[in-house]
Amino acid sequence: QSKGKKPLFVQLVLDNIWSLYEAVMKRDKEKIEKIVTSLGLKIGARESRHADPKVHLNAICSQWLPISDAVLSMVCNKLPSPLDITAERVEKLMCVGARTFDSLPPETQELKSAFMKCSSEGTAPVIVFVSKMFAVDAKVLPHNKPR
Repeated sequence: QSKGKKPLFVQLVLDNIWSLYEAVMKRDKEKIEKIVTSLGLKIGARESRHADPKVHLNAICSQWLPISDAVLSMVCNKLPSPLDITAERVEKLMCVGARTFDSLPPETQELKSAFMKCSSEGTAPVIVFVSKMFAVDAKVLPHNKPR
């Protein structure tokens, strides 16, 4: 890099985000209007008149850079296809905690082959895998609350 030049990522991405953030926090209505119209966004009157600038910033960013689209596209681009999954990985996904795959009921063990085929036929079983992990303070768990 030569002196005074910014990296390309800073020029194309971060400067725009910082510019938007600064305009909203300083409540520069002209600059905000210019940014909103150039991006083709529609910000509701309620959000734009809100006393908290974070609400206004959230309204703009949620339309300009929606996180759901970004996460879904990254999952589609980066995660391997379900058809490429190994048998060992299927067994680990189907077993919870210290249980082994062999200790599961026979009906559940039969789902392994359907899991690996990812068939969309009408006779194929529907298999749903839900995983959600987040940190929670132990004090807010139900078993620690007084009744």
